[in-house]
Amino acid sequence: MVKKISKLSTRRTFLIGAASSFGMPALAQYIPDDPTRPAPEPEAPVRRNISSFKALSWQPYFSNTRNGAILVDTVSRALHFWSDDQSVYKLYPSSVPLTDDMTRRGRTSVIRKVVGPSWSPTPSMKKRNPEWPDYIPPGPDNPLGTHALYLSWQYYRIHGTHDTRKIGRRSSNGCIGLYNEHISELFELTKVGTQVLLI
Repeated sequence: MVKKISKLSTRRTFLIGAASSFGMPALAQYIPDDPTRPAPEPEAPVRRNISSFKALSWQPYFSNTRNGAILVDTVSRALHFWSDDQSVYKLYPSSVPLTDDMTRRGRTSVIRKVVGPSWSPTPSMKKRNPEWPDYIPPGPDNPLGTHALYLSWQYYRIHGTHDTRKIGRRSSNGCIGLYNEHISELFELTKVGTQVLLI
């Protein structure tokens, strides 16, 4: 009887400890004292709809931060921004393309900024989804949300979304999505010519 209680007690202790560790937030933002030092690996698994928030240094990705720099990590589903003078650093959760063949990686830049963008499906989207409308004006039904940063790659944008369930997920047809309040903030921080790198 004593052995049974002891085993039961040990098992309960283990289960309570395990449950409390899973109840903790999946990842916390890590801001290193030394920005060149890599952040520690997260201890808990990343949930599907949550970005991996890990502060990064710009140096491994850009030779400078002229005009500002945006890094989109499609694996961790996070967007990083550094201002021209490096006094501002922002880290946002993002949505990323549904599949690898919809994902474009490499260097581009912001070529246009639009408040209240309209939306039209690309030819490939229309081919996959012929029932989609040809045009959606600005407003609450618009898939681009409240603001859009147009990139030098045709059809690619960093934009907001009214559907907040998409953030932190593989959910887009190629673009990078942010919460509307985050794209509004990023919109003010960026300029035409801001560097963009998707990895």
